Amino acid sequence: MHRRQKPSAPEHKRDLAAHGGALSMSHNDTRSFFSLSQLVLSAGHLKSPPVLKHSKITYFEVEILDVQSKKQICIVDKVPPSSTLLDVKHKFHKACPQWYPSRVGLQLERNGPYLKDSINIQSLAVSSIITLYFTDLGQQVGWTTFFLTEYTGPLLIYLLFYIRLSTIYDQVESTKNFRHPVVHLACFCHCLHYIRHLLETLFVHKFSGGHTPLKNMIKGCAFYWGFTSWIAYYINHPRYTPPSFGHRQVSFAALAFLMCEAGNHFINVTLAHQNHSGSKACFPSPTCNPFTWLFLLVSCPNYTYEVGSWISFTVMTQTLPVGIFAFLMVIQMSLWAQKKHKLYLKRFYPEGKFHVARAATSVEGRQGQGHTTTRISSCFKVKGKESTSNMSHQMQLG
Repeated sequence: MHRRQKPSAPEHKRDLAAHGGALSMSHNDTRSFFSLSQLVLSAGHLKSPPVLKHSKITYFEVEILDVQSKKQICIVDKVPPSSTLLDVKHKFHKACPQWYPSRVGLQLERNGPYLKDSINIQSLAVSSIITLYFTDLGQQVGWTTFFLTEYTGPLLIYLLFYIRLSTIYDQVESTKNFRHPVVHLACFCHCLHYIRHLLETLFVHKFSGGHTPLKNMIKGCAFYWGFTSWIAYYINHPRYTPPSFGHRQVSFAALAFLMCEAGNHFINVTLAHQNHSGSKACFPSPTCNPFTWLFLLVSCPNYTYEVGSWISFTVMTQTLPVGIFAFLMVIQMSLWAQKKHKLYLKRFYPEGKFHVARAATSVEGRQGQGHTTTRISSCFKVKGKESTSNMSHQMQLG
């Protein structure tokens, strides 16, 4: 029998060191694998990076033809879908510099209405090519310029007659004859009227950047400036005779004139405030200001107050030119009021139904069926044959 030999001490140490190293390496591999597993689990499912898709934008081509000859003027290409008609007009102006955007009228059909600048070009598209008809609207002016020019003229013209220039009146008669107090009062009222218009144009009315043909401004200036010259010539003439009923007639008419001017101003401020606050869901409504209570009777109290001012001025001065001007203003304001009233009906009641936007405010917190019904009938009006008496008053008094 062979006898097993014991390993020597150095060999035994080497064996233990090798065995221990193998165990430590196995333990480290296990820890590394465990850490990698935890990392993968915490990261979630591994996804492949998304493939970037290039979005394809469809551009439009706008073909612009002359409305009379149907000849092609130009083609505006690469128009994005988000563009408006105003953007197309600016590009058209770059191609044809003689036509700036405000004098360009574009139509879908030759006899159709002019398209608004704010309309989106994509809403007009049937295909990638859009055909529009061009009309030269002529030289245009802004609405602010229009009203400032129209109202500045009468203010200055009246003052020229009031100081009695020697080129207008006989200088001898002007120095001899005494001026009646109504002449000074008429000058004050006339200037107040047009100064109010000028200040409201600058600080109250907000225009949306629209334009009007220059010929309209010329016609408006001819009307107002011409009548102002005729009116001022008679009132400031050295041989002018005061009203028949004297001081009472003048005082009553002057008071009525001032009340109408104040009412007109407050109505314009109320309309401007309601437009800016976005409360366009119902007819313009009165406020706590008593001058705005005329909204309960008419749709356009500002036109009613304007007519009242000129009727009062006619009674105060008792002159034929003022009476004729007041009569023409009644006709003009009535036409404007009817047009605006129809616009209100079209905007608020397009299908002839009650507008229910304010029903909650009229019903909420109210007790009793009779009271609620009265409130609703005063706030809402219907279109067509079912119109209330309030609406008929609005059409008549404007």
